[in-house]
Amino acid sequence: MHSKRFTNWYVSLVLLLSVLVVSCQKDTGEQAVDQKKIALNADSALSATSPDNFLATEGTLTIKMKDTTYTFDAAKDSVAFVNMSAGDNRYFGITAINKEHTMSFGVSSKGAAADSLTRPVAGGQLLMMADVMHTRQYTLTQYAEPGDAGKINLVQYRQNDMLAKGNFFTFLSKDDDPNSSLYRVEGIFELKLKKQ
Repeated sequence: MHSKRFTNWYVSLVLLLSVLVVSCQKDTGEQAVDQKKIALNADSALSATSPDNFLATEGTLTIKMKDTTYTFDAAKDSVAFVNMSAGDNRYFGITAINKEHTMSFGVSSKGAAADSLTRPVAGGQLLMMADVMHTRQYTLTQYAEPGDAGKINLVQYRQNDMLAKGNFFTFLSKDDDPNSSLYRVEGIFELKLKKQ
């Protein structure tokens, strides 16, 4: 039970860190040279960790929870497809953070990414930060049995300029509270890379 909890938290943490790292790539305003160096170092660290992490340049990730729909637009927000390892296990997933850095989302599955692939969800998190004092956090419930946390359906992966296309559903609970209601989260994604 403790190893499952550790794995879920590790995957969620790696997804969140990946979101924060790739978000630096989309910030364009008039940044100081030092900020650009920090972003470049963070991006280099992510690339060195896995050359299979890709920042989408166009397309959308749309998620729906309760009666609300949230859309991340890769043209302005940071949306990435990430591949990572935890020990001997491989994971793939999608991470996103909006331009304002007030909302982030990540979902992952165990295994290697490929076309026409359906896998169980292994990790997931939605953070909404209105301000420092008001943050809502929804995470993959640690009390679900393996295979009961949802599915990721990867229809296309790395074909021409298509980075990843597919859909998913999962169940998140508020603040990792064992008494929290479970919220079904559904999503679709169609992410593209710059044409070569």
